[in-house]
Amino acid sequence: MLDSPEVPRFEIFSDATNVREDLPFHASQLPTPATPLDDRKPKRRVSESDETPTKKPRLLVAEYDNDVIDVEMDDVVVKRRGCHRTVFQTLGLASNGYLAKSHRMLLPSRNILQSFVSSHTSDVFKCHSRTVDSFVSPPYACAYSNEAKRGGVPLLAVATEQGSIHILDTTKRKEWDCEPARVTLEPHDNGIFDVKWNADDTLLATASGDKSTRISSVETKQLLSILDGHTSTVKCVAWDPVHRDLLTTGGRDGMLCLYDLRVNNLSDEDEIAARSAVITIAAAHGQDKVSGCSRHKMRALPRGITNILYPDDRPHGLVSSGSFDGILHYWDLRLPSDKSSKRSPKKTAHKPLFSSTMDPTTFHSARCRGITSMSQGSGSSAGLLFALGADSRLYIYSYPTLTPLRTEAHPNLQTNSFYVRLATSPCGRWLASGSTNRAGSLFLFDISNAGRVGPSYGKGAGEPISPTVRFRAQSGEIGAVDWARDMVASCADDGTVRIWRPDLEVYQNCILNSEEQKWEWFWST
Repeated sequence: MLDSPEVPRFEIFSDATNVREDLPFHASQLPTPATPLDDRKPKRRVSESDETPTKKPRLLVAEYDNDVIDVEMDDVVVKRRGCHRTVFQTLGLASNGYLAKSHRMLLPSRNILQSFVSSHTSDVFKCHSRTVDSFVSPPYACAYSNEAKRGGVPLLAVATEQGSIHILDTTKRKEWDCEPARVTLEPHDNGIFDVKWNADDTLLATASGDKSTRISSVETKQLLSILDGHTSTVKCVAWDPVHRDLLTTGGRDGMLCLYDLRVNNLSDEDEIAARSAVITIAAAHGQDKVSGCSRHKMRALPRGITNILYPDDRPHGLVSSGSFDGILHYWDLRLPSDKSSKRSPKKTAHKPLFSSTMDPTTFHSARCRGITSMSQGSGSSAGLLFALGADSRLYIYSYPTLTPLRTEAHPNLQTNSFYVRLATSPCGRWLASGSTNRAGSLFLFDISNAGRVGPSYGKGAGEPISPTVRFRAQSGEIGAVDWARDMVASCADDGTVRIWRPDLEVYQNCILNSEEQKWEWFWST
């Protein structure tokens, strides 16, 4: 060893700009490798403490990793800055088979989902019938208000088979307390297949089997507008999250209709305003091929629209799903027409801005299957779209590319009905799904790490990435589900609406004293 004054090695490179100075230990505590005496290589000159090295240390950087890399050298640890990527760039890598290493893995929350319980007395509501021949009416759809999703008063709008809307206050109450006063609206005389709150929770839009969508006031309980234009059952409706006067509907006739509530009425004689669509997209998901005798020309039937949603980041965009296959379409409502078509100048051809590159339902079945419901992620699941297939599988798409990423299945999950819905929790970590089995099953998925797993199509899906919890408390099919903050609602064919809340103390008591608690509570199976 050369004789030199004891100078801390950390101070030698203290003026270097790429040196990490927050070391938890002193650099002089590091062991110094022994140097043989017969080594004829020139010795490195040790500079003084106030001297700056004239040559920076050489960095060896690995190009395959995007994380922050620590490269150890002789006497110093040098750090390279990581490459910053957006969420969509990261999901693009994930869709190509690369894991998103820059995102930290979240701990599974299956224990939290298992702690959801429902009381026999204070967490169950009945949808009363409008006729005398029955006591209850099956609920078709439900939706929590926007304030409920932010932690406010949990108001739940439940749409029934008879065309009624029950607005329920699902605030947690003590056992055997009276149910809070509910508000009942009757905008239709036919079944309501979808219900949605507007941005400020003052209006309700209902899509019905009478081929119309109607706007009702929550405060005055009056019917304000009737939206016409569909030739068959209206299956879904969605409000524009930015423009409060715009909403879009999708129907079994395959049409997408955009309405503007600021447009003048069609007829001034009627007491209730009737409005027509300002933009109509016919056969949005194509038409079925007709095979038959050439003498009798049959009209091709359009494929129905099952669900639509407005993405949170693009106010003018709309994503739609169909009943025929698993292809999703993204529409730019500002430029809906294709001017390149010159065959029929009177009719404009509408095409989506982009669509899914492949149909994920064909990888597990001999034929394609439709999508029954969609829901978009938020928080830890932002940039993902979740869809339920008619083949009883859960499909995960990346957004905005709409590329299928992964599929999941549960042995007891059955979704071969277009009445089954899907809903994402406000925190974006959980997903609720109904089921068509007779046991009345509600399924909760943990989707915290859904976007951090590689694709599984064509490779054989391994273990499920989303821990699943099953609840059984109602009879018949569970179709409509929705989340508020710290609670989830499920609607069943037995005419009941049940609320599930996390309560670890009650859940542990139910596990220890199951025979006693089964008369008061329902919990996970």
